[in-house]
Amino acid sequence: MQKVQFKVSNKKKTKSYSAKDITVLEGLEPVRQRPGMYIGGIDENGLHHLASEVIDNAMDEVVEGSASVLEVHLAKGNILRVKDNGRGIPIDKHPKFKDKSALEVILTTLHSGGKFNDKVYETSGGLHGVGISVVNALSDKFNVEVYRDGFIYCQSYIKGKSINKLTKKPFKNKRGTFIEFHPDESIFGKNNQFSPERLYHLCKSKAYLQKNVEIRWSCDETYPISKIPYKDILKFPGGILEAMKTELGSAELITDNFFNGRSDIGENQKVEWSITWTKEEKQITSSYCNTIPTPLGGTHENALKNALIRSIKSYVKFSKFKKTSLILMEDVTKNISFIISVFLKNPQFQGQTKEKLVSQDSDRLLESTLKDHFDHWLTGSTNSANQLIEFFLRNAEERIREKNEKNISRKDLKRKLRLPGKLADCSSSTSKNTELFLVEGDSAGGSAKQARDRVNQAVLPLKGKILNIASAGITKSFENQEVLNILQALGCGVKDKYREDKLRYEKIIIMTDADVDGDHISALLMTCFFSLMPKLIENNHLFIACPPLYRIVMGENIYYAMDEHQKNEILSKFKSKRKYEINRFKGLGEMMPKQLKETTMSPSTRKLKKIIIPSKNYIKTGNFVDQIMGKKPEKRLEFIKKNSENVNIINL
Repeated sequence: MQKVQFKVSNKKKTKSYSAKDITVLEGLEPVRQRPGMYIGGIDENGLHHLASEVIDNAMDEVVEGSASVLEVHLAKGNILRVKDNGRGIPIDKHPKFKDKSALEVILTTLHSGGKFNDKVYETSGGLHGVGISVVNALSDKFNVEVYRDGFIYCQSYIKGKSINKLTKKPFKNKRGTFIEFHPDESIFGKNNQFSPERLYHLCKSKAYLQKNVEIRWSCDETYPISKIPYKDILKFPGGILEAMKTELGSAELITDNFFNGRSDIGENQKVEWSITWTKEEKQITSSYCNTIPTPLGGTHENALKNALIRSIKSYVKFSKFKKTSLILMEDVTKNISFIISVFLKNPQFQGQTKEKLVSQDSDRLLESTLKDHFDHWLTGSTNSANQLIEFFLRNAEERIREKNEKNISRKDLKRKLRLPGKLADCSSSTSKNTELFLVEGDSAGGSAKQARDRVNQAVLPLKGKILNIASAGITKSFENQEVLNILQALGCGVKDKYREDKLRYEKIIIMTDADVDGDHISALLMTCFFSLMPKLIENNHLFIACPPLYRIVMGENIYYAMDEHQKNEILSKFKSKRKYEINRFKGLGEMMPKQLKETTMSPSTRKLKKIIIPSKNYIKTGNFVDQIMGKKPEKRLEFIKKNSENVNIINL
């Protein structure tokens, strides 16, 4: 049989590729072909980047000291006009382009401008020489007027190309630059319009950063706006401190004063800052380099945060506070509000849109400068420093608590597999009508387990006196096994992570001996619940059992007395000389399960005291708890002296 072979070729016909296939884009053509490379995109952010470039150029004149007034007007039809009273863009012939003015070179040539050295601008926002030329390239209408040397020079452009020669007319007593442009709708789309609110807040931030500038904002009334004015004069002599106070409004602060200042960080370079911490989560975190917003932060923000944590670590070495080694960067920066503005020579940004500062040359000097100033502020404002340290320690404890909480949270029924070993849980599948008895000691726990209703009553024996959280601190509580057992049994989380729907029992009942030690344990447990889960108390879940102290037997009758006074009342009712027998319980462990059930655990015959927070006044109650359970024994002594004559009534 003859074999037939088939030959298959996988070769594709290749296209020719030679020098004639190379396209050379000249002038501003690259910008129109690939606008995203220069402004980050053609969306709303890209559109507003055009506005930023023009306003930044005007602000560079302010920073240099040549301008003091900016006018920004959003005209009808998505046209933006920016005017300054600076030196005006040069209009004389350029040495390398003898047929063009410097103005036309700047507007039509990439990488041209006066900011590649420090002869004209010591610090500036425009660094690459592409900003204003990119705006020109991406506008279908661009007009420029320059006021210099008693003349006005005018020129118009369409899509980056001049449509007329530079004209010159006498115009005295005025100087500066005026630019008007309309973004090209063929690139940005008809629906992509300037936002008056966004432009207004941009101007406002610039005015805050330069105390000596006045920005005159205006907007055509055809734009529907409600939260900003159509006209406003933006001038803030208070600088960024005024900005912080205005933006934070009525937010409650940790300290009364701000950490605020300015300093040189080298030749013709400087930094200005304003920092505070809030009790709520409202935060202001803004950073700028040469008046350019850096929303993605960068080396200047990192220098600020590193300076703060280093300064705090140095300060606490000589303070009275303990456990300060727990404080980490995240504890210091929680609820922080800051504005930092730096002026640097030749700063390095990430990308043309300049959203992140990546300069490495000055970051160490900046960090050292900020640390020195913060060191002086802390030592000179002792009260503020101590308030901050306490705040940072609370943040640290909260962070550690949240970390430990992950190990004790209950998400589903499988959670029962991780319940405390000593817990005798009830069999009910829901929390309704269920009760958890926190019992003093294994002996009492044994009796309680026999006396309980297994369907809806659970028992958790506790070993001795649990940790005093008011004295030891919340962080220590997560290292205490008895506290952890309680949290595991309840499964509802603590502090702001408390979840009512995760609580495994409807009632939590503290059941201790009817003596001084029992009362102390009850106080420790109430302190624990108030410190870790006040919502549990507020929602009426915490109770104290009232076991009897005496058992009185008269013939076939048995009576129980809670205290000495009740015992005497019972005895006074029987004037006959019948014999009676009195037993004093030394503890719950000595009671028979039947007696414990009848007197203390059965809902039909027991007596419970509900624990409440008076009028939900957490601050006043917290102060009271700190007074009698906190770290300072002199407060307890003061309380005892004040209330020793009337120990049965305690007014919070």
